[in-house]
Amino acid sequence: MKKNIGLLLEYDGSRYDGWQKQRNTDNTIQGKIEKVLEKMTGSFQEVYGSGRTDAGVHAKGQVANVHLDTKLTDGEIQHYLNAYLPEDIRVLEAKTVSERFHSRLLAKEKIYTYWIDMAPKSPVFQRKYIYTLGERLEIQAMEQAAQILCGTHDFGSFCTSKNKKKSSVRTLKQMDITVYGSQLEITMAADGFLYNMVRILTGTLIEIGQGKRRIDSVNQLLEVIDRKNAGFTVPAKGLFLTEVVYDSDIFSSVHE
Repeated sequence: MKKNIGLLLEYDGSRYDGWQKQRNTDNTIQGKIEKVLEKMTGSFQEVYGSGRTDAGVHAKGQVANVHLDTKLTDGEIQHYLNAYLPEDIRVLEAKTVSERFHSRLLAKEKIYTYWIDMAPKSPVFQRKYIYTLGERLEIQAMEQAAQILCGTHDFGSFCTSKNKKKSSVRTLKQMDITVYGSQLEITMAADGFLYNMVRILTGTLIEIGQGKRRIDSVNQLLEVIDRKNAGFTVPAKGLFLTEVVYDSDIFSSVHE
């Protein structure tokens, strides 16, 4: 019996070449999941992800779906995947969903977080998942710039996409900065993100916090679309896809 299985996933992206399978490497999150599903069913199964996290980027709430012809229960599918996937990829939940559900096409909003440490050296057990900046930032200036960036804009200055034909207009619904001692958590929510958009926006905010860039410079970046004028691209290791939002809650584990 064919059914559409939704998957809620978390993974450490440190050693992978991103989510999407590629011709030149089999070391991707999607590729690893498809390989286990092929072992489980005896035939190739294509997995559809809500978005393509880049090499080195992590996820706490990636969503995917796959159409399977199997008699296994949702719990058995989850158990099988977790038994054979590498330790740095985990299925938080597997659930039969509507036949019409598509993890990417029906996603309404994606939420990312980026972690920065302003201390000279990060705690040992966090060092792989946080960008150690090593200097204090002017948080208030960063927050003012974040307020300007929120809204519907052409974010072409904040991406490195090679496809110039697709629109770079997005709605940034949230851009919050939370301070935990020497550490910053930057949370961004949008209806969609361009290639490297979160990392370039974060790099731009850092330069404002360092006093290297004026707050109102972001207005010019939104008007004059030129990647060269925006901030640097922060390292991938501090970035997490934390949640994908749909019209209704699909997984019980999302808000636990």
